[in-house]
Amino acid sequence: MRNAAKLSLAALLLLPLLTTPASAQYFGRNKVQYEDFHFKTLRTEHFDIYYYDREADVVNDVGRMAERWYFRLSKTFNHTFIRKPIVLYANAADFHQTTTTGGLIGEGTGGFTDEFMNRVVLPLTGDYAENDHVLGHELVHVFQYDIAAKATQQRRRFNLEQMPLWLVEGMAEYFSKGRVDPLTSMWIRDATINDRLPDLKKLSRDPRYFPYRYGQALLAYMGGRFGDETVVRYFIAAGTVGIEAAFDRAVGISAKQLFADWQESARELYNPITQVRANPLQPLIGKKPIPGKKGEKKRSSELNVGPALSPDGRTVAFLSSRELFDIDLFLADAKTGQAIRHLVSSDRDAHFESLRFIESGGAFSPDGNRLAFITFARGDNLLSIIDVNTRALENIKVPELDAINNVAWSPDGASIAISGQITGVSDLFVYNLASKLVRQLTNDKYADLQPAWSPDGRTIAFVTDRGAGPGIEQLRYDRMSIATINVAGGEPKMLPLFPNTKHINPQYAPDGSLYFIANPEGIPDVYRYQTDGTIARVTNVQTGVAGITDLSPALTVASKSGDIAFSLYEDDNYNLYTLPANPPGTPVTATALPKDSVPRAGVLPPFRAQGSEITAYLQHPEQGLLPANTPFQELPYKADLHLAYLGPPTVGVGGGQYGFGVGGSVSAYFTDILGQQNVGFTFQGSGDSTTSLADQLGGEVFYLNQA
Repeated sequence: MRNAAKLSLAALLLLPLLTTPASAQYFGRNKVQYEDFHFKTLRTEHFDIYYYDREADVVNDVGRMAERWYFRLSKTFNHTFIRKPIVLYANAADFHQTTTTGGLIGEGTGGFTDEFMNRVVLPLTGDYAENDHVLGHELVHVFQYDIAAKATQQRRRFNLEQMPLWLVEGMAEYFSKGRVDPLTSMWIRDATINDRLPDLKKLSRDPRYFPYRYGQALLAYMGGRFGDETVVRYFIAAGTVGIEAAFDRAVGISAKQLFADWQESARELYNPITQVRANPLQPLIGKKPIPGKKGEKKRSSELNVGPALSPDGRTVAFLSSRELFDIDLFLADAKTGQAIRHLVSSDRDAHFESLRFIESGGAFSPDGNRLAFITFARGDNLLSIIDVNTRALENIKVPELDAINNVAWSPDGASIAISGQITGVSDLFVYNLASKLVRQLTNDKYADLQPAWSPDGRTIAFVTDRGAGPGIEQLRYDRMSIATINVAGGEPKMLPLFPNTKHINPQYAPDGSLYFIANPEGIPDVYRYQTDGTIARVTNVQTGVAGITDLSPALTVASKSGDIAFSLYEDDNYNLYTLPANPPGTPVTATALPKDSVPRAGVLPPFRAQGSEITAYLQHPEQGLLPANTPFQELPYKADLHLAYLGPPTVGVGGGQYGFGVGGSVSAYFTDILGQQNVGFTFQGSGDSTTSLADQLGGEVFYLNQA
């Protein structure tokens, strides 16, 4: 919705839900549409969904998701609307080419809502749960914009454009994720440890406070303490009397008191947890918090993520924001942290347009000389391979795949396992480097992500949302777990790990044991699954072993030496740490948790909360859900023009001893839903007592065809 004026860690992390395309990686580049998308329309009761054939297998489910969100949000906002457009792209690479906005789409943009046309535009991610979350987030914006528009039509002042991002985006996150959110809890726990939870002024003006996370946390506190209807009441009040005065009107206490209570509530919730955990290690790369120095930070944040250890454990490739305006790929000594070379910079490399850095990392070849990673160029995700010694780069367009999510190099060096998309869902593939052929291992609607080869090359472990529940058809999503599949073929087998817990980032050790990241205690730690079926916790951190998002890779194990590296979020930085091979661990038991239970560390304040309408609808996905066989009307796309923007008309009249004059102007911009046909005009005129108005008329009309 708004662009940040200063690039900071928070700006870099306006990630999966940015409402304006971020283009930090794209200085000097032009936006090009490389493919023709032949859109159709799927009409539901409240939405027109624009899609093309590659999305045909999932578009009905997106329609059911949208109608379920309408059922939820219309009750929460106590507001209804007739019909809104949703423009759907099959993957992020296609989304980068959208004509709905003239701006460049950055890697961190997971969808946006156009405030003028109230139009949602988003790509499919290959993960149903994330698709549902992003759609819900954007539809909150649709309700916000519609409320503001109807207030204006009724000649009531509603200053949505003056609202800070923490309110607009934080509300969208809270209504789509609720109070149970281990990722946002990690951020708030970290801020509590370092005594830097903000007041209203800092939250509204300081770019270091990421508005999605901190806004969600504050509104979750208000909802948990006063009831979720208070959040809507505050939003309405903020639009009429301003954000500070709205606290008194919505909850009956001042902003200063509410923020003080929020901070105290966070300490009450998290201090008992963090006091029994610690991180005595020193980071290999990054800045560790200084003990005893808490409060306002005077330094910038660092982002060091996506580590990949060479097979011998001597070097580590990682993605970093150490260059001011970019996320670039670096190589460092894994023992000292000293940078060896700057491998790739997207703003200086003509071979591709951006790195895929948020939910992907690199993968070394078995000899340690080459690194595979994912880039975006000419409308496609490419498999890029760089020689880490010479920096010679090869870009490969993998046949059949429209998008690539993660890669892993086989132990024999002959193949690369890929999590990718042919349609709107993610599956596993194996790409043979010599024959250039692709073989598909999975083919279903489940998410299949982050492949990892076993040492003998016969098995691939991967992250998936398969589970024992009713399944994707009921749009009820199991938490990510880990499965294995035989490379020769067969059905996936789920590993007996923690029930009802998120597991990501499997990495095999040389002895065949499997390291992974999980949060059974609400905090993401590194765990090890032994070949005898036992599990041990390897780390015991206060904040979280994590990357940028819930599914970002944060762990790597050297395939020959067994050394370990991981990224840790602490004091608003992402630092890289290392552990020696076979570190000691604490044995743990995979104790079953209730289906919707989340440990204390994974919940946002307050500790003692009221019953939540939002928590209730998230825990009962069957409510408002249409049957899987619901027929929706399919229509051809019509490029009808809609008013997208009307400039404020101007008029002026003046007079004096030399006579009088009059002048004025008007402008308007029209476009179709896809932004392919665009018409705009501006007219202005003036006259005085000596000339006619017709003598001084001027104007401009333009037409742009992007079809």
